[in-house]
Amino acid sequence: MKFDQSLYVLLGEADGVRRLVEAFYPKVQRDPLIGPLFPEDINPVMEKQYMFLSQFFGGPALFSEAYGHPMMRARHMGFEITDEKADAWLACMNEALKELEIEDELRVFVVDRLSGPAHHFVNTH
Repeated sequence: MKFDQSLYVLLGEADGVRRLVEAFYPKVQRDPLIGPLFPEDINPVMEKQYMFLSQFFGGPALFSEAYGHPMMRARHMGFEITDEKADAWLACMNEALKELEIEDELRVFVVDRLSGPAHHFVNTH
């Protein structure tokens, strides 16, 4: 599948990525498998995710400008991440995209694009 614009643009740029992050994290917090991995004060996590996804989806390099190279696998090594937890994370993202009524073709593409990094973080089998 090929899109003529970046995912950042297709998802609604800054406002769209912000809405996605805001729809995503309540689902993460309620998930029994991955919710416990996150701190009670989710706001700093949400802000970093907003910055990372903006960059990952082809928008401004907010995360790199603030924190340097993402090195996301290294940043997640302190957490036990299994394939099941990666799948739960992706399921929450899929549900957030559905909640925002992102068209199916784009939603599937976004989740697929995120599945590589999500499974790259797996460090426990």
